[in-house]
Amino acid sequence: MAPKAFSPWDLLLFALPLSFIIFFRERWFSGGRTVLYGFLRMSLQLTLLGYLLVYVFEAESPYPVAGALLVMLSASAWIALNPLKKRGLHLFGTALKSIFLGAGSSLSLAVFGVLSLSPWWYPRYLLPIAGMTFSAALNGVSLAAERFFAARSLGAALEEARNQAYQTALIPYLNSLFSAGLVSIPGMMTGQILAGVSPLLAVKYQILIMALIFSSAGLSSLFFLFFVVKEHSKKEGESS
Repeated sequence: MAPKAFSPWDLLLFALPLSFIIFFRERWFSGGRTVLYGFLRMSLQLTLLGYLLVYVFEAESPYPVAGALLVMLSASAWIALNPLKKRGLHLFGTALKSIFLGAGSSLSLAVFGVLSLSPWWYPRYLLPIAGMTFSAALNGVSLAAERFFAARSLGAALEEARNQAYQTALIPYLNSLFSAGLVSIPGMMTGQILAGVSPLLAVKYQILIMALIFSSAGLSSLFFLFFVVKEHSKKEGESS
């Protein structure tokens, strides 16, 4: 059975719950416009992505795929720092390096080890999987960065701030592990089932994706905290 088609206008049904959220956010702390902007931006970005993927999927060279991966990596590093009041180029470089190491190593295991893609840049597999990988790394680094600098601003020692940050960074991913199959049918598995794939094959892919997401978030946030703590330790050593 092919996925059920629907009109883009049918999505306007979600204007009702969204309007409630926007109304109360705006009334309580002037945050309603952020939700509206987020949904408009998301819709535009995904529409453009759809057209881009049509082009990339037909590519017979790894260069368009590599370019897309570079854009995804850079954007994830920049967006990861959104919760911070100050996010200069140096911190961006730290986030970029952390996500490259954490998400890149996890993605490599999936592409070259588990899936053994041929060619390795096969875009119909690589780009969706890379998107989930970088997204997980982004969120992990973002949570770690926000909690680390918040703890430091409250006077926490470096190790204490690091520990709090790493614990916080992994909370949503641990929740996903515990709830999968009991509370939720995760996204990758849902999409494959809707597309008519055997549920047992969908399970194997979902386990791969959840392992990939958890390792990407865990390693990227770990690298980020390692680099940040090392830098702060050096500054404290120079000032003492």
